[in-house]
Amino acid sequence: MLKGTAGSLFYCSIFMQNLELEKLVLEGLTQLEYVDTYLVDIRVKNNKIEVFLDSDEGISFLKCQKMSRWLESFFDENKTFGDVYTLEVSSPGVGSPLKMLRQYPKNIGRIIDIKHSIDKQSKGILKDVIGDKIYVEYEIKIKEGKKNKKVIMTDEIKFEDIIESKIKISFN
Repeated sequence: MLKGTAGSLFYCSIFMQNLELEKLVLEGLTQLEYVDTYLVDIRVKNNKIEVFLDSDEGISFLKCQKMSRWLESFFDENKTFGDVYTLEVSSPGVGSPLKMLRQYPKNIGRIIDIKHSIDKQSKGILKDVIGDKIYVEYEIKIKEGKKNKKVIMTDEIKFEDIIESKIKISFN
């Protein structure tokens, strides 16, 4: 056996498992007629399966519950994870990174922190999403004579350049 092959096979197995789970979740969304709901992420570790869903208007507990029951029915019937597994279906949560362009429009008006390109960061108000571009507005102070003047700046960021972005919670 070649060095590293076992690890590669393990990784390949997990990757294939996630692809199959992704297809299954998409089938469930179709069967449950959740047209505005989409899959954000799937995590599988041992026999713990986490499915993260979102929707254009925000995901409800009821939708997550129905999807969980739909998946459990499939898993139990096909013994996908044996008799003992844990399944969690939820939204990604407020502190989770935004992974899909589709998640941005519903967060317009909120504070966002985006790492993009190699070493750039933009933090401010998510002002707009047009096509594949995200617009973040922030305030800077510039010295004008002896006084500081506040200037509003806007960064235009291509979605493909985003490394990580998170919505920041504001308690104001």
